[in-house]
Amino acid sequence: MENSSLKPLVLVTGGSGFIASYCIIELLNNGYRVKASVRSLERTKEVKEMLTRGGIRNFKDLSFVEADLGRESGWDQAVAGCTYVIHPASPTPNPAAKTEEEFVRPAVNGVLWVLRAAKKAGVKRVVLTSAFGAVGYGTNKQSPYTEEDWSDLRQSLPAYQKSKTMSEKAAWDYVNGEGKGLELSVVNPVAVLGPVLGPDYSHSIRLIQGMLSGTIKGLPKITFPQVDVRDVADLHVKAMTHPDAKGQRFLASAGEAISNLDIARILREGLGEKAAKVPQREMPSWLIRIIGLFNPKVRLIVPHLGLYKEVSHDKASRLLNWEPRPTRDAVLATGRSLIDLGLV
Repeated sequence: MENSSLKPLVLVTGGSGFIASYCIIELLNNGYRVKASVRSLERTKEVKEMLTRGGIRNFKDLSFVEADLGRESGWDQAVAGCTYVIHPASPTPNPAAKTEEEFVRPAVNGVLWVLRAAKKAGVKRVVLTSAFGAVGYGTNKQSPYTEEDWSDLRQSLPAYQKSKTMSEKAAWDYVNGEGKGLELSVVNPVAVLGPVLGPDYSHSIRLIQGMLSGTIKGLPKITFPQVDVRDVADLHVKAMTHPDAKGQRFLASAGEAISNLDIARILREGLGEKAAKVPQREMPSWLIRIIGLFNPKVRLIVPHLGLYKEVSHDKASRLLNWEPRPTRDAVLATGRSLIDLGLV
């Protein structure tokens, strides 16, 4: 029997999160030991239940540590003994947020605390989960966005996208300066779909949940690329160990951008009667803007109205042999999981 102590240990931050939980699954399935950080150790049972739904049956190579992006303390303990760190933990869109600082400060501080602790502990490489929000906002580009592109901080960016841009820039500045010697790779996912494991899932999935439940009566006019969370996790693990991933960003996208109207059509065609409440028409953008004045959740959609973004994943495919599944598969897997878990 293999000695588990010889397996590399990987810290995955924000272990209860949607992307983080799939990173844990991918790592365990590939023979790594995993230490998952959670804000409170009381959440360990919840995380294990999600991982069980994701196919994990043995937790001997999984441990937990308490660490919070809102506090600097705890990160030295979290990274202790780790060869690698995957850092998906970050503030997510919060309808109740009053200021940009509620997104930006925890994101930037959290990245720097994790990187400093990793450097001190002798970690080989950190893989940061950034987002397309750090790539393609504040700019209108006709050709597909690539890893060479950055969101323009001189423009008025939505708070979440601004936080992703500033936190990723802070990470690169750190490893190119005082953190020199610590390796960094960054994954920039587009809208993340895929099988839901519990009530903690990506903001992108809330739209599909709203379609299936009938709470969304009309579709926002947004055309955006999607990606399956399982492929995002696979890309993280590839970026963690591949020699060519050192110092690189990787866009995670399944392919062509797809409209919300197309997503609705896929759900109706693939799920039949279970998608009976899915709307069939787009809603005028002016009406969504008016509703957003009174509804904080709708207000989060307003900055994205009219968006059409194309993204190239050529770099990840070429350097890391990464092949994402089709967008249709990701959409239907999302819908089926929401139905199976009784979340619609």
